[in-house]
Amino acid sequence: MISPKDITWLAEQPTPFYYYDLAALEAIVGACKLEADKRNFKVHYAVKANAHPRILEKMRQARFGADCVSGNEVKRALECGFGADEIVFAGVGKSDAEINRGLEAGIFCFNCESIQELEVLNELAAAAGKVASIALRINPDVDARTHRYITTGLEENKFGINTWELPAVVELLQKLPHLKLSGLHFHIGSQITSLEPFRNLCTRVNEIQTWFAERQIEVEHINVGGGLGVDYTQPDQLDEPDFATYFKLFEQFLEVRPSQSVHFELGRALVAKCGDLISRVLYVKHGINTSFAILDAGMTELIRPALYQSFHSIQNLSQSKSALDHKYDVVGPICESSDCFGKAVMLPVTSRGDLLAIRTTGAYGEVMASSYNLRERPSSLFSEDSAF
Repeated sequence: MISPKDITWLAEQPTPFYYYDLAALEAIVGACKLEADKRNFKVHYAVKANAHPRILEKMRQARFGADCVSGNEVKRALECGFGADEIVFAGVGKSDAEINRGLEAGIFCFNCESIQELEVLNELAAAAGKVASIALRINPDVDARTHRYITTGLEENKFGINTWELPAVVELLQKLPHLKLSGLHFHIGSQITSLEPFRNLCTRVNEIQTWFAERQIEVEHINVGGGLGVDYTQPDQLDEPDFATYFKLFEQFLEVRPSQSVHFELGRALVAKCGDLISRVLYVKHGINTSFAILDAGMTELIRPALYQSFHSIQNLSQSKSALDHKYDVVGPICESSDCFGKAVMLPVTSRGDLLAIRTTGAYGEVMASSYNLRERPSSLFSEDSAF
């Protein structure tokens, strides 16, 4: 929750900007670490959710690893102090330059997503005189029951190796001496709010592990990805996600082989609730049936509502004690009709100059910002920097 004294400080700052409550972040990260450590699970923070160095520093302090999906994310993780042996590198389209960056650093594992990627990685590793540790990202064909743009574990998705390709993959690996098969990787999607898809994932992982075991192939680690969602309707509730129930499910239903470690790649669940996008009302337009609150932030600062039709709670910080008795379409200044944060949002009477907070934007907010319309990128402010 943004306190009254913080509102006073924030109101003095030029808008729009991203505001991060580091105490909230530490509470969520601590809860995750506690439950993961109980079960000896290894968490890699998904850098794509929020790559700000100060956020990454909190993850490193928690002794989490880094899950990267680009060469620059690998570079950022190394610059922020993550050990190369804590970095996993996923992604369906790694370039040669990105692969070489991972090879040079000696990262923990490449999560490989196609037969051709295996061939290219082997060739590049040979040229570098190295043996690359790999995990096969296998498409388990499990429905995550989330938005179609962030479902990644169905056969119709571009991600991963399909199970019917596995015999050819196993045969190929015998001919690629510069690759070491050390793990199996799975990821079914993002913003998953039901635990049933994760239980279904465990069933499929167990089946796939059995298939490998029947061929006398044992791997050192299983990476079950991430995808745990958050409640965007309750921005001030800090006792969730329910990490205890989430990790307990894998503890109960995932059949882990002797000496095998279990890895997770959590992003949104760790950082979403610590961040807000702070914006100011430029104009209020009153139509026949609709009133528009036009902000100085738009889809360039938060694209999720336009891209995923996502919901974010919106609060008028300047009128925080007033009744929520007026409806507004809350929109931005971008020359696109999709530039809308919410329709018929209940707010107090809202006026030019009021400070609004678009809540729960710590994940996929700042990191997806663009300069469309030649907009300047917003700054980032942190609770620890408050003058109060």
